Amino acid sequence: MQALHSGSISRSISESIIDSQNDYPEYAAPLSLDALIDEVELRRDEFDALSHVPRDMVAKMKRAGIFRASTPKRFGGDALPPPRFLEMLERIAIADGSTAWVAAFGSANTYLASLPVETQAEIYASGPDQVFAGGLYPLQKAERLEGGYRVSGQWRFASGCKGADWIGVGIGGAPAGADDKNAGKPFTAVFPASEVEIVENWNVVGMQGTGSHDLRLKDKYVDERWTFVRGGVALIDEPLYRYPAVSYQAQVHAAVNVGLARAALDLLAGMSGVTKTTTGAPRLADRAYYRSGLAQAEAQWRSARAFFLDAAEASWRTVLAGDPVLPAEANLLRLSATHAAHTCADIVMQAYKMAGVGAIYRESRMQRLVRDSIVVTQHAFLGEGTYDASGAVFVGIPPVTPYP
Repeated sequence: MQALHSGSISRSISESIIDSQNDYPEYAAPLSLDALIDEVELRRDEFDALSHVPRDMVAKMKRAGIFRASTPKRFGGDALPPPRFLEMLERIAIADGSTAWVAAFGSANTYLASLPVETQAEIYASGPDQVFAGGLYPLQKAERLEGGYRVSGQWRFASGCKGADWIGVGIGGAPAGADDKNAGKPFTAVFPASEVEIVENWNVVGMQGTGSHDLRLKDKYVDERWTFVRGGVALIDEPLYRYPAVSYQAQVHAAVNVGLARAALDLLAGMSGVTKTTTGAPRLADRAYYRSGLAQAEAQWRSARAFFLDAAEASWRTVLAGDPVLPAEANLLRLSATHAAHTCADIVMQAYKMAGVGAIYRESRMQRLVRDSIVVTQHAFLGEGTYDASGAVFVGIPPVTPYP
């Protein structure tokens, strides 16, 4: 059994990443977000049919800066303010939910900031545009060995794994002796993506293009330098890594539904009188329920989005002022994300109902918006349990689960 890149920098790992980048000569040339979104709109059906966003598209997302958005500046990254990255994801989601979900992992390098700095230097040795994906659950037991762990098991929901450069898997809770603040947080092992088997079993009713397959490892050794506590203290002294990492992950997924709801409202507005109804009844624009419903849904969307982005802006200002984001403020990050995810899913469903019988066809864009938006609400960080935990913080009692 061979240790995982136990030297200073693994030549084979660096070369494999550079080779994968050379597969797409356009990799080094910048790409505007507008141009990226135009291509997403053209290819979203392809991604759905493939059940993943292919590597050539991931390469274009790298060119657009998606996967350097949470890379430390010391390694050539952008370390974008979270509100700005959330706005980028919203725009991508208007074009396609699955692509935005994969793009959301452009924030995941905030987790990697908890690795030893020397390990991070190895990850970014070939450049700042590194894609980190993972399947943390169910947590698997790992055998403790000299200087590391032997890992075996199978993990679910590894979104974006087919386009990843690095993959993390959950190997239990924080190790003995870890800081109390890490209690209950998943302990994670990181591997080059080429060393992890992908079990292609993603077959769902929504977000089909995310490629959230299972991962599998058997008797794989990982050096302890390549393990970290998810949501643990970052070892990079830059503002982004003082922003609550777990709250940020909830936000990036919620941003997808903000974009999907915007797409649904735009699509619904476009149906107002462009085509005649199947039955010959009055056009939608002439119906009071349609006009009122559209206006109410627009107000709901703008309100949810405002709370969502305002919470992000407030916490970012706290970070920039050099102050810690306290639990009461982090609570608003989680609450606003959950509220946005669920409210926007409701908006999509309202739009679907008002769109009429044409929305039931598989080729209808509205149909996919409904299916994708429902999936977002099922994410563990955005579930109904958030409301219970949030309420506990408001009244000053301990939440029943680690939160926020």
